Amino acid sequence: MPFQGLADRLREVQGRIAAAAARGGHGQRVEIIAVTKTHGADAVVAAWACGLRSVGENKVQEALGKMDQVSVPVDWHLIGHLQRNKAKHTTRFALVHSMDSARLADALHDVAVRAGAHLRVLVQMNVSGEESKGGFAFSELASEAVRLRALDGLEVAGVMTMAPFDADEAVLRATFAGARAARDVLRDAGHPAHELSMGMSNDFEVAVEEGATMVRLGTILFGERTPWPTNHST
Repeated sequence: MPFQGLADRLREVQGRIAAAAARGGHGQRVEIIAVTKTHGADAVVAAWACGLRSVGENKVQEALGKMDQVSVPVDWHLIGHLQRNKAKHTTRFALVHSMDSARLADALHDVAVRAGAHLRVLVQMNVSGEESKGGFAFSELASEAVRLRALDGLEVAGVMTMAPFDADEAVLRATFAGARAARDVLRDAGHPAHELSMGMSNDFEVAVEEGATMVRLGTILFGERTPWPTNHST
């Protein structure tokens, strides 16, 4: 059976999430986004069979291929960097976690308007200031939050961030608290920003303690990934 033991691993993770939420005291409901990137479509089916209803993919082309292969009605989340020339595909996703620039926001808005749709997005924040990561800086968020109000094709549902991979707990907490503060800025600007997408397999418990409403979990559920062919772009 593919992904044998997934149900047991999921139960363990759910227990750890519940304990972390109790420690954090934010009172939030936490959704697991099952990150199936570089796994086959069978990972999506296995996740569904275990009760997970949202899957995360990094690359548009990989996600579209899996959408055509599975019949289970999961919600597809785009969690990886998105090139503007791929924005036309985003109406097939329940949520885009990685709106990381004003230009991408404009492109997504245009796609949504042409499709007669409202596209749910998260503002990607580069809280840690790492040059290798995309996203808005906190210093530019207030003005961008106001500008986004005019883009009525978008529903700004919250914030996504990534902490430095090998960060100590103090850095993790500062990063996740910064994302929480960014969500407050969006709310103050009038956006229905409820979601905090933060935390991965190596740091999800700290993220939940700091208020995460979505955690993006792959390795801890499905095991190590295989490389995706380099000729595919996001």
